[in-house]
Amino acid sequence: MGTLRSRGSNSWVNMVSVKLRIEIKSFACFALAATLAVTAVQAQATAPVATVRPKLETPALFDDEAGGEADADDPSIWLHPVAPAKSVMVGTKKNAGLSVYDLAGQELQAVAAPPPPTPDDAPGRFNNVDVVYGFTLGGRSVDLAVTTDRGRDKLRIYTIDPAKAAQSQAPLVDVTDPDAGFVFSADQVQVNEQTTAYGLALYRNRHSGRTFAFVSQRSRTAIAKLELFDIGGGQVGYRKIAEVVLPESFTLPNGTSWTPCNDPGDLAQVEGMVVDQELGILYAGQEDVGIWRISAAFEAASPVLVDKVREFGVPYTYDTEEEECVIDYAADPGYGGKHLSADVEGLTIYYTASNQGYLIASSQGDNTFAVYDRRDVNRFIGGFEIADNRRKGVDGVQECDGAAVLNVPLGAAFPLGLLVTQDGGNTPEVSDNEGEARDNTNFKYTPWQSLAKAFPSPLAIDTTSWNPRTGYGL
Repeated sequence: MGTLRSRGSNSWVNMVSVKLRIEIKSFACFALAATLAVTAVQAQATAPVATVRPKLETPALFDDEAGGEADADDPSIWLHPVAPAKSVMVGTKKNAGLSVYDLAGQELQAVAAPPPPTPDDAPGRFNNVDVVYGFTLGGRSVDLAVTTDRGRDKLRIYTIDPAKAAQSQAPLVDVTDPDAGFVFSADQVQVNEQTTAYGLALYRNRHSGRTFAFVSQRSRTAIAKLELFDIGGGQVGYRKIAEVVLPESFTLPNGTSWTPCNDPGDLAQVEGMVVDQELGILYAGQEDVGIWRISAAFEAASPVLVDKVREFGVPYTYDTEEEECVIDYAADPGYGGKHLSADVEGLTIYYTASNQGYLIASSQGDNTFAVYDRRDVNRFIGGFEIADNRRKGVDGVQECDGAAVLNVPLGAAFPLGLLVTQDGGNTPEVSDNEGEARDNTNFKYTPWQSLAKAFPSPLAIDTTSWNPRTGYGL
């Protein structure tokens, strides 16, 4: 029986002359050589998952006119340099821009997405966000929050003011180069087609001091590597220096070709990404395929598929009337993974001593998260769900788009670290004046020790071996 699953040349300023494009059109499936047994457990987990409960949440966001079209998507945690309890979380809200929250989940600042250039153009829409420390701007060291503006195909860049954060005031200041070019589009016509900047991960090379942004393309399989730089006048620009194009179709071990199901004209895009700052590795979640491991150097990169979604290789049809993928699990040839249900979404890394720790991925299709070892072949460790905390009056997490974790002590509220996750199905539901339900989203805060201790063999709790301000990679 089939199962329905909803889908829901560049122009540059100061562009460097060197451009690397690595196309991987027909992947030989070296990562797929082993044939897995067919399982009847279609879109469900094959192993028990740990149950974790969040401590608190941010206010509900409503993706309707009354709510300003606010839709929570991706979080990032910024560590205050001298007052960890005054650290903040920055979260994107798509058409509504982004918000800054304190560690109690209260909003400190709301930043609107920019309007369209003309009424006929696409408006700003902030998709993913990340933070980076120690960027040199005007001769001083600053921290940056960077977001992809999917609507305008650009990056938006903000400094983070520690003094403002310490006073629970709005800490973000826009320092984006006003002349910054499009990330993927040649002109505004292409921007309006919305194959634009989507996912984001930042990386600072501690040896060279250079700062990079990895940006994925919506509805395509490309990932661009951009360098951020000081353009003068207290503003930050960016230039594209490389690009990797992941496969859009795959040759299966039985010799047949398989293409992930998407809306007509769309390819298997990447959104969730994270860079291992110590090891110089980019992890990219191709939503309907799995998790790729790519050298952050990008030169002669050879992406490795470290885990696949369960739906990988499964036949399907596309229901044009319902705009749904109808996946025929009964005909599953057994080439998919066991730990992820499409879509693969938010990726984040928990660091411990000696290059150990965990890669965490949102398995959106079954409302769970998968945990992998950082080292070697990224061995799967286990899965968990974030369930309702009735005692605190905080609901669990469903359809998670993004996640961020930090191991360091963050004051009395989170003395052993913090995991923040987007909740795509926040409850309780709220009704409008006509009694219609208003779907809403938000972000959940979970103490790291709650997750670590939920596993039969507890995960590490290491608050001292890594600090994002000093522990940057190769």
